[in-house]
Amino acid sequence: MLTALSIRDVVLIEALDLEFGEGLGVLTGETGAGKSILLDALGLALGARGDSGLVRQGAAQAVVSASFEAPPERGPVAELLAQNGLDMEPGEPLLVRRVVKADGGSRAFINDQPASAGLLRELGQHLVEIHGQHDDRGLLNARGHRALLDAFGRLDAGAVAVAHRRWREAENALAAAREEQELAERDREWLEHAVAELNALAPEEGEEAILAERRAAMQRGEKIAGDLQGVADLLEGSEGGLSRLRQAARILERVAEDHEALAEALGAVDRAIIEAAAAQEQVDLAAEALAFDPAALEADEARLFELRGLARKHRVQPDELAALAGELAARLARVESGGEGIATLECAMAAAHRAYVEAAEALSGARVEAAARLDAAVASELAPLKLDAARFRTTVEPLPEAQWGPAGSDRVEFEISTNPGAPFAPLIKIASGGELSRFILALKVALAEEGAAGTMIFDEIDRGVGGAVASAIGERLARLAARTQLLVVTHSPQVAARGRRHLLIAKSHDGTVTRTDVTPLDEADRREEIARMLSGAEITDEARAQAERLLQAA
Repeated sequence: MLTALSIRDVVLIEALDLEFGEGLGVLTGETGAGKSILLDALGLALGARGDSGLVRQGAAQAVVSASFEAPPERGPVAELLAQNGLDMEPGEPLLVRRVVKADGGSRAFINDQPASAGLLRELGQHLVEIHGQHDDRGLLNARGHRALLDAFGRLDAGAVAVAHRRWREAENALAAAREEQELAERDREWLEHAVAELNALAPEEGEEAILAERRAAMQRGEKIAGDLQGVADLLEGSEGGLSRLRQAARILERVAEDHEALAEALGAVDRAIIEAAAAQEQVDLAAEALAFDPAALEADEARLFELRGLARKHRVQPDELAALAGELAARLARVESGGEGIATLECAMAAAHRAYVEAAEALSGARVEAAARLDAAVASELAPLKLDAARFRTTVEPLPEAQWGPAGSDRVEFEISTNPGAPFAPLIKIASGGELSRFILALKVALAEEGAAGTMIFDEIDRGVGGAVASAIGERLARLAARTQLLVVTHSPQVAARGRRHLLIAKSHDGTVTRTDVTPLDEADRREEIARMLSGAEITDEARAQAERLLQAA
């Protein structure tokens, strides 16, 4: 619901701040007072084209801000803001603002966050419906008629949406399988060769690292084999270190008792023998581990060459060859049994298509029944609105299969015939603005709150009518305003008397500058303004009395 409107330097309005509430609000004033400026200003805040001609003469820029009640956390407004990365605190009012500079540039803001005029316009469609001569939104947009009919008839398209999703999933799976089969058939010969080559090599994950490490060890062994043999000869030979140490130990054993130092020398030699023996043992172990086998080295190098060569051929790492072998084998198996898989998917797709058709046909039947009830409800509203010669119908027609979707297989459109014998045509092709607005009112009353934005505005819905018709319009507007906020620009005292709030729009001139002002009216001022609407420039006592009767009746 619109709660406030702030206007700065728009056409004839210098500064204006208005507050709005629930129910029916009426805007009145003499012709040319500037009622359209208010609607233009609100339209600007809701994303309409920003024209520099809207900027008040002498001002640098025009600014319009509109405040709305906090939208539901899971409604279309919150979803639209989230999709566009705009923050919205729960319970926080929604503020939209538009700035148009005198040079033609414009900026848009949503809760003080920069936004595009396009996003503002899309957001505005969820916030406000404006119905007038040039309205091309709301009920005039045939794309929304199907959803409105479903809401009126309390029809649930959920089963159709589920069936449609399953049908499309089956269709996509079949198309993907056919494409894969076609590609695979072209590659069949290559697949057979690749699988045979990989199976012959039988690569294993981690095999390259093991082979590389083993080859490196044998290459090191080949390089130091001579050095190790030399060390072994120095330690173990008849003239090696261990042999000489043992000879020295035997000599010292015979003379160790002759002097204390000789005993110490014998202990040191014994320790040296132990360490040298340990060194000899470790050298023998290393020589064994690094034993060089030319045949084994050649075999490992050949295996490594094959693994790495095949990996390069398939543009993968050697460790990925084993997984590739399984993948290609599976592809080959699908090629060889592809016909069976495609036949299964074709059956699944056909079943899903039948399920969708059944669900869509059931929904179509329910829509036809709901359309008949809606046509009757609208027809009952036409005569009191001076549209008794008009006829209304809701067409429910099948769409081409290419246009079937999650909402069903129907095209729904509201159509009217304004005169006896005249063909039915879409609502938007009605020529008369007042007639169009009254038709929309009849539809809105029939549809009740279905599909309505939080705020609805009717611009001169009572044009060209009076008396009983104007009273009927006022009664229906009041009825509709019980469900949603309604603002009406009116010339009819019968409609104005129905309002819960009344704003008077007037133009003033101080000799140099012309301004448009908007004044909220109290009860006494309302009676005076309605009396003016009844009698014209000279307000009579009878007009005041009639105004009082209208207010009391309302």
